[in-house]
Order: sequence, then C-alpha cells, then structure tokens
Amino acid sequence: MANFLGITRLGRLFQAIREAGGFKQAYLKLYRNDDLKTGKLVGIDKYGNRYYENPYYFYGRNRWVEFSPHVNMDYDGSQIPAEWFGWMHYKTDLPPIRDGCRPKHKWMMDHSENLSGTKESYMPYTTTPPKVEAWNPSAMK
Repeated sequence: MANFLGITRLGRLFQAIREAGGFKQAYLKLYRNDDLKTGKLVGIDKYGNRYYENPYYFYGRNRWVEFSPHVNMDYDGSQIPAEWFGWMHYKTDLPPIRDGCRPKHKWMMDHSENLSGTKESYMPYTTTPPKVEAWNPSAMK
C-alpha cells in the first residue's frame, strides 16, 4: 500500500534533502547539478570534486560527481582526473582511493582540464596574410 501511494519515494526525497543539509542546500545542489541524489561518498580528489555511488539507481547513473564549489557553474567532464574518469566509466570497480596499483612516475604530468572554447585557450600565431581582407570604408576616400 505504501508503495502504491508513493510514500517510499517521498521518504527518499526527504532523505535527499536531509543529506544535502536542509531545504536551502538541497535547492542549491539541485540548481548546480540538475539532480538531487542520495548516495555513499566514495572519495574526494585533490581538486575538491566529490564522487558518489548508489546501487539503487540504474547502471550507468549510479556513479556521479559533484564538482568543487569554486568552479560554480563552469564545470565540464574534462575536470575529472584520469584515475577517477576510469572509475566513473566502469573501467574499474576500485576507486583510486583503494586501488594502490597505479604507478606515479616523475615524468607524468599533472591533470589539466580542456580549455578549448574559452578565452584562456591556446591560440597560435600566424604569419601568413589572410586570403580575404575585411572591407574598410575609410580607405575608399
């Protein structure tokens, strides 16, 4: 009867609000992530991203990341480091916190996000003149 009336789902909603830290924090989390989920905290990377898992949700939707608050609404998938990317996409069941077999060599670079499409992106300098020049009306006089 409780399942028919949806009381179990209502209970999950209140559990999500309680785990978020109240109505205001739940609203802010819902605004930033477009989703309000409950789950077990699996780990935190060195950038402040928090990784969660809950087997109640469908496979493929049961692992998620809440990005660090300092990025605000400017988050994307390239901000996830490689070791956590593998865990998020089911390449391994062990999160990097518990998996000690990943080597760290001195020649390995630190993770950096993809800046394509932003004003901080790399723009190469060109020495070739353009094939089409813009029209300048003041040059006609």
